[in-house]
Amino acid sequence: MTQGGSGAVWLLALGQTLTYAGVYYAFPALLPDLQAATGWSVAELALGPTVAFMVMAALTPFTGRLVDRGYGGGMLMGLPVLGAAGLAGLGLAQTPWQWVALWAMIGVAQAGCLYETCFAFLTRRLGTEARAAITKVTVVAGFAGTLAFPLGDVLGREFGGQGALVAFAAVVLGGAVPVNVLAVRRLRRLDRLKAAPPPEEPGALRVALRRPEFWAIAVVFGLIWLNHGILLTYILMLFADRGSSQGMATLAAACIGPAQVFGRLVLLWNEAKVSNGRATLYALAAVVGGGVLLWAAGVAPLLIFGFAALQGAGAGLLSVLRPMLIAEQLGRRGFGTISGVVAISPILASAAAPSVGAAMLGWGGPHVIYAACLAMAVAGLCVMIWLLGRKPGA
Repeated sequence: MTQGGSGAVWLLALGQTLTYAGVYYAFPALLPDLQAATGWSVAELALGPTVAFMVMAALTPFTGRLVDRGYGGGMLMGLPVLGAAGLAGLGLAQTPWQWVALWAMIGVAQAGCLYETCFAFLTRRLGTEARAAITKVTVVAGFAGTLAFPLGDVLGREFGGQGALVAFAAVVLGGAVPVNVLAVRRLRRLDRLKAAPPPEEPGALRVALRRPEFWAIAVVFGLIWLNHGILLTYILMLFADRGSSQGMATLAAACIGPAQVFGRLVLLWNEAKVSNGRATLYALAAVVGGGVLLWAAGVAPLLIFGFAALQGAGAGLLSVLRPMLIAEQLGRRGFGTISGVVAISPILASAAAPSVGAAMLGWGGPHVIYAACLAMAVAGLCVMIWLLGRKPGA
Protein backbone atom coordinates (compact mmCIF):
# COMPACT_ATOMS: atom_id res chain seq x y z
CA MET A 1 0.00 0.00 0.00
CA THR A 2 1.27 3.50 -0.80
CA GLN A 3 2.10 5.98 1.94
CA GLY A 4 -1.01 7.98 1.03
CA GLY A 5 -3.16 4.88 1.27
CA SER A 6 -1.72 3.95 4.64
CA GLY A 7 -2.35 7.48 5.93
CA ALA A 8 -5.96 7.30 4.76
CA VAL A 9 -6.42 4.00 6.60
CA TRP A 10 -5.11 5.50 9.86
CA LEU A 11 -7.48 8.45 9.41
CA LEU A 12 -10.37 6.06 8.89
CA ALA A 13 -9.27 4.23 12.05
CA LEU A 14 -9.51 7.48 14.01
CA GLY A 15 -12.91 8.16 12.52
CA GLN A 16 -14.17 4.73 13.58
CA THR A 17 -12.79 5.28 17.09
CA LEU A 18 -14.67 8.55 17.54
CA THR A 19 -17.84 7.20 15.92
CA TYR A 20 -17.91 4.09 18.12
CA ALA A 21 -17.21 6.20 21.21
CA GLY A 22 -20.32 8.25 20.45
CA VAL A 23 -22.96 5.99 18.93
CA TYR A 24 -21.96 2.73 20.67
CA TYR A 25 -20.11 3.29 23.96
CA ALA A 26 -21.65 6.56 25.16
CA PHE A 27 -24.73 4.73 26.45
CA PRO A 28 -22.98 2.25 28.82
CA ALA A 29 -20.50 4.96 29.81
CA LEU A 30 -23.37 7.24 30.90
CA LEU A 31 -25.96 4.72 32.11
CA PRO A 32 -25.91 5.71 35.83
CA ASP A 33 -26.04 9.40 34.90
CA LEU A 34 -28.89 8.76 32.47
CA GLN A 35 -30.90 6.98 35.15
CA ALA A 36 -30.40 9.94 37.47
CA ALA A 37 -31.24 12.48 34.77
CA THR A 38 -34.38 10.81 33.40
CA GLY A 39 -35.76 8.77 36.28
CA TRP A 40 -36.44 5.94 33.83
CA SER A 41 -35.72 2.28 34.60
CA VAL A 42 -32.72 0.41 33.21
CA ALA A 43 -35.10 -1.65 31.06
CA GLU A 44 -36.64 1.50 29.53
CA LEU A 45 -33.21 2.97 28.82
CA ALA A 46 -31.78 -0.31 27.46
CA LEU A 47 -34.71 -0.70 25.05
CA GLY A 48 -33.23 2.12 22.98
CA PRO A 49 -29.91 0.45 22.08
CA THR A 50 -31.74 -2.85 21.55
CA VAL A 51 -34.00 -1.19 18.98
CA ALA A 52 -30.93 0.34 17.35
CA PHE A 53 -29.39 -3.14 16.99
CA MET A 54 -32.59 -4.43 15.41
CA VAL A 55 -32.72 -1.57 12.92
CA MET A 56 -29.04 -2.08 12.15
CA ALA A 57 -29.61 -5.80 11.50
CA ALA A 58 -32.52 -5.05 9.17
CA LEU A 59 -30.63 -2.43 7.16
CA THR A 60 -27.12 -3.92 6.97
CA PRO A 61 -27.87 -6.04 3.85
CA PHE A 62 -29.16 -2.88 2.15
CA THR A 63 -26.13 -0.80 3.14
CA GLY A 64 -23.89 -3.65 1.98
CA ARG A 65 -25.55 -3.46 -1.43
CA LEU A 66 -24.91 0.27 -1.47
CA VAL A 67 -21.20 -0.41 -0.86
CA ASP A 68 -21.23 -2.71 -3.91
CA ARG A 69 -22.74 0.14 -5.92
CA GLY A 70 -19.94 2.49 -4.88
CA TYR A 71 -21.66 4.41 -2.07
CA GLY A 72 -19.62 3.07 0.86
CA GLY A 73 -17.51 6.20 1.14
CA GLY A 74 -20.60 8.40 1.01
CA MET A 75 -22.15 6.52 3.92
CA LEU A 76 -18.97 6.74 5.97
CA MET A 77 -18.95 10.50 5.42
CA GLY A 78 -22.66 11.22 5.79
CA LEU A 79 -24.23 8.80 8.24
CA PRO A 80 -22.12 9.85 11.26
CA VAL A 81 -23.93 13.19 10.88
CA LEU A 82 -27.24 11.35 11.33
CA GLY A 83 -25.79 9.51 14.34
CA ALA A 84 -24.66 12.79 15.88
CA ALA A 85 -28.13 14.25 15.34
CA GLY A 86 -29.66 11.24 17.07
CA LEU A 87 -27.31 11.56 20.04
CA ALA A 88 -28.11 15.26 20.37
CA GLY A 89 -31.81 14.41 20.22
CA LEU A 90 -31.40 11.89 23.04
CA GLY A 91 -30.09 14.75 25.15
CA LEU A 92 -33.45 16.47 24.71
CA ALA A 93 -35.78 13.43 24.89
CA GLN A 94 -38.61 13.88 27.40
CA THR A 95 -40.34 10.48 27.19
CA PRO A 96 -39.23 6.86 26.77
CA TRP A 97 -40.99 6.75 23.39
CA GLN A 98 -38.94 9.68 22.12
CA TRP A 99 -35.86 7.93 23.47
CA VAL A 100 -36.62 4.72 21.53
CA ALA A 101 -37.49 6.58 18.32
CA LEU A 102 -34.20 8.47 18.40
CA TRP A 103 -32.29 5.24 18.98
CA ALA A 104 -34.00 3.81 15.90
CA MET A 105 -32.57 6.77 13.99
CA ILE A 106 -29.13 6.01 15.43
CA GLY A 107 -29.57 2.40 14.29
CA VAL A 108 -29.93 3.67 10.70
CA ALA A 109 -26.62 5.50 11.10
CA GLN A 110 -24.94 2.47 12.69
CA ALA A 111 -25.93 0.31 9.73
CA GLY A 112 -23.86 2.44 7.40
CA CYS A 113 -20.99 4.01 9.34
CA LEU A 114 -19.52 1.33 11.64
CA TYR A 115 -17.22 -1.64 11.07
CA GLU A 116 -19.41 -3.52 8.60
CA THR A 117 -19.50 -0.68 6.06
CA CYS A 118 -15.92 0.35 6.77
CA PHE A 119 -14.59 -3.18 6.20
CA ALA A 120 -16.64 -3.71 3.04
CA PHE A 121 -15.47 -0.34 1.71
CA LEU A 122 -11.81 -1.22 2.38
CA THR A 123 -12.20 -4.73 0.92
CA ARG A 124 -13.74 -3.30 -2.23
CA ARG A 125 -11.13 -0.56 -2.57
CA LEU A 126 -7.97 -2.41 -1.53
CA GLY A 127 -8.60 -6.04 -2.52
CA THR A 128 -5.87 -8.33 -1.18
CA GLU A 129 -4.37 -5.48 0.86
CA ALA A 130 -7.58 -5.12 2.86
CA ARG A 131 -6.67 -7.45 5.77
CA ALA A 132 -3.78 -5.28 6.91
CA ALA A 133 -5.91 -2.15 6.53
CA ILE A 134 -8.82 -3.64 8.48
CA THR A 135 -6.47 -4.79 11.23
CA LYS A 136 -5.04 -1.27 11.53
CA VAL A 137 -8.55 0.17 11.83
CA THR A 138 -9.53 -2.25 14.58
CA VAL A 139 -6.26 -1.80 16.48
CA VAL A 140 -7.02 1.91 16.87
CA ALA A 141 -10.80 1.62 17.21
CA GLY A 142 -10.32 -1.00 19.90
CA PHE A 143 -9.62 1.94 22.20
CA ALA A 144 -13.06 3.52 21.61
CA GLY A 145 -14.32 2.18 24.93
CA THR A 146 -11.10 3.25 26.64
CA LEU A 147 -11.84 6.78 25.40
CA ALA A 148 -15.59 6.75 26.02
CA PHE A 149 -15.72 5.60 29.65
CA PRO A 150 -13.42 8.22 31.23
CA LEU A 151 -14.80 10.90 28.90
CA GLY A 152 -18.33 9.87 29.91
CA ASP A 153 -17.37 10.13 33.58
CA VAL A 154 -16.11 13.70 33.11
CA LEU A 155 -18.97 14.82 30.89
CA GLY A 156 -21.61 13.13 33.05
CA ARG A 157 -20.42 14.95 36.15
CA GLU A 158 -20.19 18.24 34.29
CA PHE A 159 -23.39 18.19 32.20
CA GLY A 160 -25.50 15.31 33.53
CA GLY A 161 -26.41 12.20 31.53
CA GLN A 162 -28.44 13.82 28.78
CA GLY A 163 -26.19 16.85 28.48
CA ALA A 164 -23.22 14.51 28.10
CA LEU A 165 -24.93 12.82 25.13
CA VAL A 166 -25.05 16.20 23.40
CA ALA A 167 -21.31 16.54 24.07
CA PHE A 168 -20.69 13.10 22.55
CA ALA A 169 -22.70 14.21 19.52
CA ALA A 170 -20.26 17.10 19.15
CA VAL A 171 -17.34 14.64 19.28
CA VAL A 172 -18.83 12.64 16.40
CA LEU A 173 -19.79 15.69 14.34
CA GLY A 174 -16.63 17.70 14.92
CA GLY A 175 -14.18 14.80 15.02
CA ALA A 176 -15.33 11.69 13.16
CA VAL A 177 -17.04 13.40 10.22
CA PRO A 178 -14.12 15.55 8.96
CA VAL A 179 -11.63 12.74 9.53
CA ASN A 180 -13.80 10.31 7.53
CA VAL A 181 -14.17 12.84 4.72
CA LEU A 182 -10.39 13.18 4.43
CA ALA A 183 -9.87 9.40 4.54
CA VAL A 184 -12.50 8.58 1.92
CA ARG A 185 -11.30 11.27 -0.47
CA ARG A 186 -7.72 9.99 -0.25
CA LEU A 187 -8.79 6.40 -0.89
CA ARG A 188 -10.90 7.47 -3.83
CA ARG A 189 -7.92 9.32 -5.33
CA LEU A 190 -5.91 6.11 -5.10
CA ASP A 191 -8.58 4.35 -7.15
CA ARG A 192 -8.04 6.83 -9.97
CA LEU A 193 -4.38 5.80 -10.04
CA LYS A 194 -5.13 2.10 -10.41
CA ALA A 195 -7.93 -0.15 -11.59
CA ALA A 196 -11.33 0.91 -10.27
CA PRO A 197 -13.07 -1.48 -7.88
CA PRO A 198 -15.40 -4.02 -9.48
CA PRO A 199 -19.02 -2.94 -9.97
CA GLU A 200 -21.94 -4.57 -8.22
CA GLU A 201 -22.79 -7.97 -9.71
CA PRO A 202 -26.49 -8.93 -9.54
CA GLY A 203 -27.29 -12.43 -8.35
CA ALA A 204 -24.21 -12.83 -6.16
CA LEU A 205 -26.28 -13.10 -2.98
CA ARG A 206 -28.57 -15.78 -4.43
CA VAL A 207 -25.52 -17.84 -5.35
CA ALA A 208 -23.99 -17.38 -1.90
CA LEU A 209 -27.20 -18.39 -0.11
CA ARG A 210 -27.04 -21.77 -1.84
CA ARG A 211 -23.55 -22.49 -0.54
CA PRO A 212 -22.90 -24.19 2.81
CA GLU A 213 -19.93 -21.88 3.41
CA PHE A 214 -22.30 -18.93 3.78
CA TRP A 215 -24.39 -20.64 6.45
CA ALA A 216 -21.36 -22.03 8.28
CA ILE A 217 -19.83 -18.55 8.61
CA ALA A 218 -23.15 -17.08 9.74
CA VAL A 219 -23.58 -19.81 12.38
CA VAL A 220 -20.03 -19.50 13.72
CA PHE A 221 -20.13 -15.73 14.14
CA GLY A 222 -23.66 -15.78 15.52
CA LEU A 223 -22.60 -18.28 18.19
CA ILE A 224 -19.46 -16.38 19.13
CA TRP A 225 -21.16 -12.99 19.30
CA LEU A 226 -23.93 -14.46 21.47
CA ASN A 227 -21.22 -15.98 23.69
CA HIS A 228 -19.30 -12.71 23.85
CA GLY A 229 -22.39 -10.55 24.41
CA ILE A 230 -23.66 -12.64 27.31
CA LEU A 231 -20.27 -12.80 29.01
CA LEU A 232 -19.63 -9.06 28.65
CA THR A 233 -23.10 -8.08 29.84
CA TYR A 234 -22.82 -10.08 33.07
CA ILE A 235 -19.05 -10.10 33.45
CA LEU A 236 -18.85 -8.41 36.87
CA MET A 237 -21.56 -10.67 38.26
CA LEU A 238 -19.82 -13.76 36.89
CA PHE A 239 -16.44 -12.72 38.26
CA ALA A 240 -18.00 -12.15 41.70
CA ASP A 241 -19.51 -15.64 41.50
CA ARG A 242 -16.02 -17.01 40.81
CA GLY A 243 -14.86 -15.50 44.11
CA SER A 244 -13.10 -12.33 42.94
CA SER A 245 -13.28 -9.04 44.82
CA GLN A 246 -14.95 -6.03 43.23
CA GLY A 247 -11.59 -4.42 42.52
CA MET A 248 -10.17 -7.57 40.97
CA ALA A 249 -13.29 -8.06 38.86
CA THR A 250 -13.18 -4.49 37.57
CA LEU A 251 -9.48 -4.76 36.71
CA ALA A 252 -9.95 -8.08 34.90
CA ALA A 253 -12.92 -6.73 32.94
CA ALA A 254 -10.82 -3.73 31.89
CA CYS A 255 -8.23 -6.13 30.43
CA ILE A 256 -10.59 -7.37 27.70
CA GLY A 257 -10.25 -4.24 25.55
CA PRO A 258 -6.43 -4.19 25.57
CA ALA A 259 -6.44 -7.95 24.91
CA GLN A 260 -8.53 -7.34 21.79
CA VAL A 261 -6.03 -4.78 20.57
CA PHE A 262 -3.07 -7.06 21.39
CA GLY A 263 -4.62 -9.93 19.42
CA ARG A 264 -5.06 -7.67 16.41
CA LEU A 265 -1.48 -6.43 16.68
CA VAL A 266 -0.20 -10.01 16.71
CA LEU A 267 -2.18 -10.63 13.52
CA LEU A 268 -0.76 -7.48 11.95
CA TRP A 269 2.82 -8.48 12.86
CA ASN A 270 2.31 -11.96 11.37
CA GLU A 271 0.26 -10.94 8.34
CA ALA A 272 2.36 -12.85 5.83
CA LYS A 273 2.84 -15.95 7.99
CA VAL A 274 -0.69 -16.92 9.05
CA SER A 275 -3.56 -17.59 6.67
CA ASN A 276 -7.05 -16.28 7.38
CA GLY A 277 -8.36 -19.77 8.05
CA ARG A 278 -5.62 -20.72 10.49
CA ALA A 279 -5.92 -17.38 12.30
CA THR A 280 -9.67 -17.97 12.63
CA LEU A 281 -9.06 -21.38 14.21
CA TYR A 282 -6.58 -19.86 16.66
CA ALA A 283 -9.09 -17.16 17.60
CA LEU A 284 -11.91 -19.66 18.16
CA ALA A 285 -9.59 -21.88 20.21
CA ALA A 286 -8.78 -18.84 22.37
CA VAL A 287 -12.50 -18.27 23.07
CA VAL A 288 -12.86 -21.94 24.01
CA GLY A 289 -9.83 -21.69 26.30
CA GLY A 290 -11.28 -18.57 27.88
CA GLY A 291 -14.49 -20.43 28.67
CA VAL A 292 -12.54 -23.23 30.33
CA LEU A 293 -10.56 -20.77 32.45
CA LEU A 294 -13.71 -18.93 33.54
CA TRP A 295 -15.21 -22.17 34.81
CA ALA A 296 -11.94 -23.15 36.52
CA ALA A 297 -11.74 -19.73 38.19
CA GLY A 298 -14.15 -21.02 40.81
CA VAL A 299 -11.14 -22.85 42.24
CA ALA A 300 -8.52 -20.16 41.48
CA PRO A 301 -10.13 -16.70 41.04
CA LEU A 302 -6.99 -15.20 39.47
CA LEU A 303 -7.81 -17.25 36.36
CA ILE A 304 -10.36 -14.57 35.46
CA PHE A 305 -7.39 -12.59 34.08
CA GLY A 306 -6.56 -15.53 31.79
CA PHE A 307 -10.18 -15.61 30.69
CA ALA A 308 -10.12 -11.86 29.93
CA ALA A 309 -6.93 -12.23 27.89
CA LEU A 310 -8.14 -15.19 25.80
CA GLN A 311 -11.71 -13.98 25.35
CA GLY A 312 -10.58 -10.49 24.38
CA ALA A 313 -7.87 -11.65 21.97
CA GLY A 314 -10.15 -14.25 20.35
CA ALA A 315 -13.11 -11.92 19.86
CA GLY A 316 -10.82 -9.11 18.71
CA LEU A 317 -9.26 -11.30 16.04
CA LEU A 318 -12.59 -12.63 14.82
CA SER A 319 -13.97 -9.14 14.19
CA VAL A 320 -11.02 -8.57 11.81
CA LEU A 321 -11.13 -11.98 10.18
CA ARG A 322 -14.84 -12.20 9.33
CA PRO A 323 -14.69 -10.05 6.16
CA MET A 324 -11.52 -11.75 5.01
CA LEU A 325 -13.02 -15.19 5.59
CA ILE A 326 -16.15 -14.23 3.64
CA ALA A 327 -14.04 -12.99 0.71
CA GLU A 328 -11.86 -16.11 0.82
CA GLN A 329 -14.71 -18.64 1.06
CA LEU A 330 -17.35 -16.90 -1.06
CA GLY A 331 -15.31 -14.65 -3.35
CA ARG A 332 -15.36 -10.88 -3.82
CA ARG A 333 -18.30 -10.83 -6.21
CA GLY A 334 -21.09 -8.92 -4.48
CA PHE A 335 -18.96 -8.78 -1.34
CA GLY A 336 -20.74 -5.85 0.32
CA THR A 337 -24.18 -7.39 -0.03
CA ILE A 338 -23.09 -10.86 1.10
CA SER A 339 -21.11 -9.50 4.04
CA GLY A 340 -24.10 -7.40 5.08
CA VAL A 341 -26.41 -10.41 5.12
CA VAL A 342 -23.89 -12.53 7.04
CA ALA A 343 -23.68 -9.70 9.59
CA ILE A 344 -27.35 -10.12 10.50
CA SER A 345 -26.43 -13.17 12.57
CA PRO A 346 -23.85 -11.55 14.92
CA ILE A 347 -25.84 -8.30 15.14
CA LEU A 348 -29.01 -10.11 16.25
CA ALA A 349 -26.93 -12.24 18.61
CA SER A 350 -25.54 -9.09 20.21
CA ALA A 351 -29.04 -7.66 20.56
CA ALA A 352 -30.38 -10.87 22.11
CA ALA A 353 -27.44 -11.53 24.43
CA PRO A 354 -28.63 -9.54 27.49
CA SER A 355 -32.09 -11.16 27.44
CA VAL A 356 -30.74 -14.65 26.77
CA GLY A 357 -28.23 -14.26 29.59
CA ALA A 358 -30.92 -13.04 31.96
CA ALA A 359 -33.05 -16.07 31.11
CA MET A 360 -30.11 -18.38 31.81
CA LEU A 361 -29.46 -16.74 35.16
CA GLY A 362 -33.11 -17.09 36.10
CA TRP A 363 -33.21 -20.72 35.04
CA GLY A 364 -30.09 -22.07 36.72
CA GLY A 365 -27.74 -19.29 37.80
CA PRO A 366 -24.21 -18.49 36.59
CA HIS A 367 -23.26 -22.12 35.98
CA VAL A 368 -25.77 -22.29 33.13
CA ILE A 369 -24.01 -19.36 31.50
CA TYR A 370 -20.58 -20.98 31.94
CA ALA A 371 -21.78 -24.21 30.35
CA ALA A 372 -23.82 -22.63 27.56
CA CYS A 373 -21.14 -20.13 26.51
CA LEU A 374 -18.45 -22.80 26.49
CA ALA A 375 -20.73 -25.01 24.38
CA MET A 376 -21.26 -22.13 21.93
CA ALA A 377 -17.50 -21.64 21.58
CA VAL A 378 -16.85 -25.37 21.07
CA ALA A 379 -19.65 -25.60 18.51
CA GLY A 380 -18.26 -22.60 16.62
CA LEU A 381 -14.78 -24.14 16.56
CA CYS A 382 -16.14 -27.47 15.31
CA VAL A 383 -18.14 -25.83 12.50
CA MET A 384 -15.09 -23.84 11.40
CA ILE A 385 -12.87 -26.96 11.42
CA TRP A 386 -15.47 -28.63 9.22
CA LEU A 387 -15.67 -25.64 6.89
CA LEU A 388 -11.93 -25.25 6.43
CA GLY A 389 -11.50 -29.00 5.97
CA ARG A 390 -14.04 -29.23 3.14
CA LYS A 391 -12.92 -29.73 -0.43
CA PRO A 392 -13.98 -26.83 -2.66
CA GLY A 393 -17.39 -27.56 -4.16
CA ALA A 394 -18.04 -30.47 -1.79
